[in-house]
Amino acid sequence: MTSCQKTACLPLLVGGLLLTTCSVRSGKTVLPSDYTRVHQPPRIAPDYSDIVIPPNIAPLNFVIHEPAEQHIVHFHADHGEPVTVATKNMQVRIPIKPWKKLLNSNRGQQITLDIYSKMKNGAWNRFPPLHLDVAEEKIDAYISYRLLEPQFKFYDEMGLYQRNLENFKETCFLHNRVTGENCMNCHTFYKNQTGTMIFHMRSGPASGTMLIQDGSIRKINTATKFNKAGAYASWHPDGHLIAFSVNQLREFFHAKGACRDVIDMKSDLILYDIQSNQITTCPMISDPHRMETFPHWSPDGKYLYYCSAPEFKSFFKEDGDLAYDKIRYDLMCIPYHQQTGQFGDPVLVISSEKAKKSISIPRISPDGRYLLFCMSNYGSFPIYRPDSDLYVLDLETGRVHKPDINSDHATDSYHSWSSNSRWVVFSSKRENPLCARPFISYVDENGKFHKPFLVPQKDPAFYRTYMMTYNVPEFSRDPVRFSWQKLTRIAFDNDKTIGAQLDPRIPLDGTTEATPETETWKQKPPE
Repeated sequence: MTSCQKTACLPLLVGGLLLTTCSVRSGKTVLPSDYTRVHQPPRIAPDYSDIVIPPNIAPLNFVIHEPAEQHIVHFHADHGEPVTVATKNMQVRIPIKPWKKLLNSNRGQQITLDIYSKMKNGAWNRFPPLHLDVAEEKIDAYISYRLLEPQFKFYDEMGLYQRNLENFKETCFLHNRVTGENCMNCHTFYKNQTGTMIFHMRSGPASGTMLIQDGSIRKINTATKFNKAGAYASWHPDGHLIAFSVNQLREFFHAKGACRDVIDMKSDLILYDIQSNQITTCPMISDPHRMETFPHWSPDGKYLYYCSAPEFKSFFKEDGDLAYDKIRYDLMCIPYHQQTGQFGDPVLVISSEKAKKSISIPRISPDGRYLLFCMSNYGSFPIYRPDSDLYVLDLETGRVHKPDINSDHATDSYHSWSSNSRWVVFSSKRENPLCARPFISYVDENGKFHKPFLVPQKDPAFYRTYMMTYNVPEFSRDPVRFSWQKLTRIAFDNDKTIGAQLDPRIPLDGTTEATPETETWKQKPPE
């Protein structure tokens, strides 16, 4: 119990007016009845004003940046019991049980926040009310992400974590301290379910692609004589086919401006069939004269979306310098016929030449309506691009627009959809130019993206001093349940690593040019 909760309601004579100070009796805070109305809105951080929130979100704790001896915050709505919090240290920590009851009682309704501040002279101020709209639709209960040190640090300290959005519990389901300090990345869930997922570990004896399926864990080596190990991945809706990109990434640094950067020197797309343990591809998605990356299946499995740019060597100038800032990726789409395993002809969806931007990370909402993607001035690594923003393609109308969820002059990048297509989570550096933070936005039935909000923490000042970056946030409906001990044992047991087999139709001369044997791949699939 705080000192405020121990006090009684005391009358105070100020300037000839009898005012009532804050008090708590029998566990309830009494709101001041005499106060001066302030016209400017209160300054709070994180900014949780005028947002749409899920009915199952953890309390939105925040700090009030208004000088005062004491603050009282009153949450109330048309239904349910109000929640009142009194604080003397500017931190507003909302009790979770009454908060959840208030949200559940007001799904599809609005919650009002009234903030009262007690000055040194004992007088009270009341700020204009803030509002929260509670959506009808829940958010997937978990997000998983990679936590790593920002900027110039090597990957000697990183882990895969999950956060329960309905409370403040965060757990690490694998840390590289137990896997030889290697790099781990690209955790990808099947239909937002953790029972079927993959992620990749690079370098060292534990390297390989970890495949979790139907409660079993296997380590797969997706590298063959034709390709390196797969990187960016996307599950086909049938749950047995995974599209991977194969990338050759190189990090470099600028002498001025945004210092760190990454380029992709070569990339192709491959398919991994889990049941046959076979890697395959075709000339249309592994063209030696193009760089293909960021595969993403449509929810019906009939199309594979990806990004594509001219081959790397075409960006060298006559004097030998690399025009890295001219490398731009188009958004492509190719039909796929699951019964025959054949691809059709690639289709240009968005031209980088017309957009004057480079496109990356296409992600389609599970209902198949909207494609959310990144655009930056160049390249395929938007997390290092301050000019990276999120854009939306309406797959029904073909309209492309920039939603009002982006920040000014800060990176907005990697994104994930909730299973009901009503929420997106993405990484943004708007709060800190070095460290990406997870933000959530509500997408209504009309496709409007509402004001994003920072994932709440139990300590409302947490993000001020936490110097780790949140990378690749992914929604899931349930938690990752396998133990890190079991996963580590399998990762180091290389005798049981399953080596993927290469489709015998793929040529090994360094190209995927069509041959008489592979000519059938170029046939268009039946409608």
